[in-house]
Formats: sequence, C-alpha cells, structure tokens
Amino acid sequence: MMKNFVLIFTLFAIAAGAQTNRFIYEYQYIPNINEKDTIRKEMMVLDVSKNGSRYYSHDRYVQDSIMKADFDKQISMGSNNFKMNRNERLGKINYQVLKSYPDFKTFLISSIGQDKYKILEDEKLTWKILPETQKIGEYEAQKATASFGGRAWIAWFSPNIPFQDGPYKFHGLPGLIVKAEDATASHIMILVANKKIEGKGFDTEIKAPGMTAGIFDRKEIEVDEKKFKKIWQDYLNDPAKGMREMMMKNSAEHQVVVRMKTSDGRELTNMNEIYRNMESRVKEAEAKNNNKIEPSLFSK
Repeated sequence: MMKNFVLIFTLFAIAAGAQTNRFIYEYQYIPNINEKDTIRKEMMVLDVSKNGSRYYSHDRYVQDSIMKADFDKQISMGSNNFKMNRNERLGKINYQVLKSYPDFKTFLISSIGQDKYKILEDEKLTWKILPETQKIGEYEAQKATASFGGRAWIAWFSPNIPFQDGPYKFHGLPGLIVKAEDATASHIMILVANKKIEGKGFDTEIKAPGMTAGIFDRKEIEVDEKKFKKIWQDYLNDPAKGMREMMMKNSAEHQVVVRMKTSDGRELTNMNEIYRNMESRVKEAEAKNNNKIEPSLFSK
C-alpha cells in the first residue's frame, strides 16, 4: 500500500502559500482486550496546514467518498428508493481530530448512531521529556511520556520536523511525534510517509469524511466531554432511538427503503426487525470493542 505514497523527507516547513503537509501513520490496535492476538491496522492521515491540522482515516475517507458518489448518482437518476450498502467497510476508524493553531484547541469528531458530535478536549497534555533517543524509521527521535485519556503513553518526537503536532490528540512537544504507543502496546501509531500537497488539505481536498448529501446531512453538535459521556450511555441503552427519529422525520419528505443484512446474510426490510437487529449488533460490537484508545471518554 505504501508504494502509492511519495516519500519526502526534506520539505517540512509550511509555505506562505496554500500548501499542506500530509503525514501518513500506520495505526495498529487491539480492539478486544480479551483477544490480544487480533491486531488491526489502518492508515491514518495527519494534514497540517497554516491554521491547524486534521487527523482522520484514509481508508474511511475512501469508503465514504464511494458511498457519497453512489448516493449522488441515485439522486441524479431521480430515484426515491435509496439503497445503501454499509456492510462492507474499508475503514474501521470513524473519528477525526481537529487542532487549531497556535492555541492547539482540540476537538474530537465522533458519531453516535445517526448524529455527529464535536467534543472539545478539556484534558491538558503534560509531557515529561526524557534524554533517551532512538531512531524511528528515518528519524532520530527523543522520548517523552504522559498520561492521557485513561492511559499511560510513550511518544517519540523528532526535533528535525518542526511541528508541535502528532497523531490523534497528541501535541505540544518540540517536534513532530513520529511514534506514540500506550503502556499496554495495544495502540501504536507510527509515521511511515509524508508528502506536500497543494491546497489546504482538509479544507478543500477532502472536506470532511462522512455522508454530506440529502437526507444524510449531519451537522456537528458541539458538546463538552461530560455531555458526550451521557449521550454515549443513553445510546448504549437504546441504540435504535436515533434511527427511529430520523425515519419519522424524513418519511414525510422521502420514500426511504432501508435494507439491512443480518450476520447470516438474510436481508431485512421491516423497520421493526431492523431496529431489533441494530440493537443486537451495537451491543455485540461494543462487547468486542472494549479497548478504546481513550477509555475515560466512554466510561460512566
């Protein structure tokens, strides 16, 4: 996969014009702490431009772009019977992280059910920089540690790359973070490539991953962490609530037919069956996804 990326190790400074530095990280993680041999990998992107950065899944962006193109095609053909295939997912990571410069105000963009939330980070990152150095890929890097989000983290930053940024919410070190790993080694992010692109990156080239057309418009709802935690717990108690509300809202404007396949391949069209299946799937998925990158955000 990495053959598709052009490696550039010399042009790091953000130019005065509209250019973006794109850093590609390989994210290795263990979703289920009870199945430590099951390791997933996903390519993540950190787009750094003049006014801030965006961290997101490259695989998920490709997937969402395909879905949006298919949905737009159905609209252009005059269809009122929309069909969505959301079972085959290229990317598993559906969150994004936004940071603004120079204050490094940080937001997590995450979806719960049919709603998208923009959560302001209120935990301060306090790093302890250590003298230990190590070569990470092509970079001479220095070690730093911090506690964040309910985990102990080790970061390796390169002073030769003059950005105080890094993957996920990590920032504030005197150089780009080229590797971040939690103490359990179940979440590891390693810089594997970078390049410059014309334009403002996420402002123009990718907008924001996610469906952005018609009945799937989802405005980001700004909340603090306390409010997000409550919304998350309410969702676990009733996963189909948002879907029911969306269907009721749009039934007067659109003839929407939703098809969902069960794990054994059976297709469901009856909404009550779909709601029950959704509840079952969410609870089953959460039982297996018990090792989140930021556990404190999803705890009671």
